[in-house]
Amino acid sequence: MTFLVTQSIKINMNIFWLIMMLASMLVLLIVNPSAMLSEMIGASTEALELCIELCAVYVVWLGFIELIDASGLSKKLAKLLRPLIKRIFKIDNEETEKLIALNISANMLGVGNAATPMGIRAMQALDDKTGKANFAMIMLVVINATSIQLLPTTVIGLRASAGSENSADIILPTLIVTVITTIMGILLVHGIEKLRQKLKGRKKK
Repeated sequence: MTFLVTQSIKINMNIFWLIMMLASMLVLLIVNPSAMLSEMIGASTEALELCIELCAVYVVWLGFIELIDASGLSKKLAKLLRPLIKRIFKIDNEETEKLIALNISANMLGVGNAATPMGIRAMQALDDKTGKANFAMIMLVVINATSIQLLPTTVIGLRASAGSENSADIILPTLIVTVITTIMGILLVHGIEKLRQKLKGRKKK
């Protein structure tokens, strides 16, 4: 199920970006046809330069996360977060808890691309093969969407590549906002789950 959902999201996103690109090209053809080719080449060059600049940021943090996993710190981290993960996700599986802990840690460091593989593996482990998203799967999606940011690495990298004089000055406001949104997300998921269980109990009666 998780694989099918992931593939469906990829297809939908590809369609979305294709429509956006075609619409932009159409507008440019109407407004300034002579500039279309130069704008496309310029945008491609800027995109490539940005990717290269962000590579350094990702290399550092991906390597850091690999060291955490190889040194066994990931297991210690999972053990430390286990009571919290069990309470939030309502699960009792050591390997799944480790994957969730690594996913949350990567998101806290602001490296979403590093968090994605662990998030997918955690989602696969949480899948109960019913064909429906269960409580733990929904909670994982919400926490990934809100994501407490101790260090918004990607945004800092983007700001630095854009020439920001102090690219790290967003750390405190980002931390405050993401803590609030994550807490609200967790409370809402638990609240909706309790409401769903109550409605389900009434229907049985």
